[in-house]
This record gives sequence, structure tokens and C-alpha cells, in this order.
Amino acid sequence: MDRAELEKKVLELATMAFKREITIDTKVKEDMGKTSMNMVALLSEIENELDTEPLEIPTAAACDTMKELIDLVEENL
Repeated sequence: MDRAELEKKVLELATMAFKREITIDTKVKEDMGKTSMNMVALLSEIENELDTEPLEIPTAAACDTMKELIDLVEENL
């Protein structure tokens, strides 16, 4: 999976989890609520769909933007 495909897939999963449009520039903390159950569901879905190593919730929640979260996912593929 190349970077563009990864970005598209993670953004699709985020859009489904948060039930609103999520872009590469969406702020994780401010726009999505880093401690919400939606974030936990998103990380679980990413792990299942993309077969990543487990993603630590505090590490993922420390990401400022979806770009940073996608970078983290890419590192864990």
C-alpha cells in the first residue's frame, strides 16, 4: 500500500468513526476529541483493516493532525 492509498483508507475510517468529514489537516485534539470512544474505535478499526501493530491510545492521541496520525500508522505497518 502506498502513502496515498494509506491516507485515503485512514481518512475513510476516521470519517466513518466520527460521522463527519475528516481531512488530512483535521486537528485530532481539537476537532475529533482525543479521548473519545470514537478515537478508540478508530484505532481498533485501523489495526484490523490495515493489520498494523497495536497503536497506543496515548501516542495516537498526542498527534496534532490526521497527517501525524497517518505517519504513526505508516510506522506501524
